[in-house]
Amino acid sequence: MSTTSESDRWRGDVHAGVQAWVRQAPARAGREAEPPPDTKALGPDADPESVARTILLDQLTGRARSRRELADKLAGRGVPDEIAERLLDRFEEVGLIDDAAFARGWVEGRQSAKGLARRALAQELRRKGVDDEVARAALDEVDPAEEEEAARRLVRRKLRSLSRVDDVTATRRLVGMLGRKGYPAGLAFAVVREELADAGRDDPTADADLGDS
Repeated sequence: MSTTSESDRWRGDVHAGVQAWVRQAPARAGREAEPPPDTKALGPDADPESVARTILLDQLTGRARSRRELADKLAGRGVPDEIAERLLDRFEEVGLIDDAAFARGWVEGRQSAKGLARRALAQELRRKGVDDEVARAALDEVDPAEEEEAARRLVRRKLRSLSRVDDVTATRRLVGMLGRKGYPAGLAFAVVREELADAGRDDPTADADLGDS
């Protein structure tokens, strides 16, 4: 059986090139394989740089992404390093890639939606490939008062499901939850103690274990 050459995969317009790059696994077993394309009908070879540019624009549609995320995506599509670096640099020059803006938006969105504290946000930004200095600048904009209020909202919400457990267990679970969200133990325990008191529950501070159950 004849196979389609690599050059044939690049024939056609940019859209055809993108399809060739992101093509998934072959057809499932039992299905008849598609016949090879008519390379003459596909037209001239697509420009690899245009294909890579289209991939970047597609990735940036809907939300911002870090440079590392985009570089990983291009590498996963087999884009040559030279082309990838040149395009990523160009996208930075025109402001389509901006890790500082990405970090600020990520911090604001994740703190608002998930109630994450700075420690957890820093870990996420590191996984996204954001430089530590750039991440630190974004994290420095987090208002400590807003961070504490986010912790209180998390505790109040979780308390609704803990009405049937004793106060020591409730404290352990709540502090553990805040710890996973990136809050330091001292702040987490203080917030939990105050919110339990506001809810009319006993103060378990003498016996509570900070570990999670």
